[in-house]
Amino acid sequence: MSVWDELVGQEAVINTLKGAVNDPSAMTHAWLLTGPPGSGRSNAARAFAAALQCEQGGCGTCQSCLTVLRGTHPDVTVIATEKVTIAIDEVRGLITEAARTPSAGRWRVILIEDADRMLERTTNVLLKAIEEPAPRTVWLLCAPSPQDVMVTIRSRCRKVSLRIPPVDDVARLLEERDGIDPHTAQIAARAAQSHIGLARRYARDEEARARRNEVLQLATHIRGVSDAVIAAGQLVDVAQTEAKAASAERDAHERAELMRTLGAEPGQTLPPALRSQMKQLEDDQKRRATRHQRDVLDQAMLDLLSLYRDVLITQLRTETPLVNVEHETFIFDLAARSSAVDTLAKLEAISSARKRLSGNVAPLLAVEAMMVALRPASH
Repeated sequence: MSVWDELVGQEAVINTLKGAVNDPSAMTHAWLLTGPPGSGRSNAARAFAAALQCEQGGCGTCQSCLTVLRGTHPDVTVIATEKVTIAIDEVRGLITEAARTPSAGRWRVILIEDADRMLERTTNVLLKAIEEPAPRTVWLLCAPSPQDVMVTIRSRCRKVSLRIPPVDDVARLLEERDGIDPHTAQIAARAAQSHIGLARRYARDEEARARRNEVLQLATHIRGVSDAVIAAGQLVDVAQTEAKAASAERDAHERAELMRTLGAEPGQTLPPALRSQMKQLEDDQKRRATRHQRDVLDQAMLDLLSLYRDVLITQLRTETPLVNVEHETFIFDLAARSSAVDTLAKLEAISSARKRLSGNVAPLLAVEAMMVALRPASH
């Protein structure tokens, strides 16, 4: 057992990070770990942090390894936002933390997941700390690609790129670690397009698989503009409902905790001097819900991309395996009713919708435009 066990299909990355742990001359003060969603970049960063603190280079069983992986090591600070952006005040706190000497471990490790969610002014605050780090401080930044991080930051980091692991490797991990039967593991790994976390969710959560199938079925119900508008509204409503359900209990707990901290009883009206703190919490919760809604919609769009990808390779008669192999009949039907040119146009429409969503276009407008473009082409 070691901290590297769950990094499937990333042998080159593991060798690079192990080399830095074992050879001081290969170590540097700042790292940028990049890779597509699901490639395991955050897991790689946590494994690296654990290996840096471990006397055996990442055994996975000692106190140092276990506390890092559980998020309780005193010398490893992790920032992971559930909001749209990482706040500038959070980064200022990291700079103060990074200047301290390690209290129990070998290194002071600062790990920023979603480093691409820092605005330019936030990134500028971080620049000097990365340029002139404390002697035993290591910065680990994670992002989808180097281009998602400002050039002034990425030029000062050693870059490590993760790839999407093979489907068979992900399926094998689900079988060995989670006890999933081989057939379900294969379907889940393909449906998740090798995104390890999503594959585990599909393998273990029947409702998640059902929701994904409903998204794919949207393609069969669109016949005209009115159908497209209705389908878009349904998809956005599902995303909003899921976002609220995911955060309702947590929001209530956070509100109760803040009321207790402020010395107020539940339901009591706060005095004006304390209302700003409650408003700040409510604003943070709204931003978190917004991000969750966008993430749900983006995943739905990725699912539709996988569907039309399967349709295209069927139309081109290639031997590439289908992602949605359990929907083979449905895919063949869509392929027979359109041309490869039509399918390429639909793929482009979905990709454009993803870009609009990431650019803060109103979700309903972005999804409506996409659904209208998914209508059957008239010849």
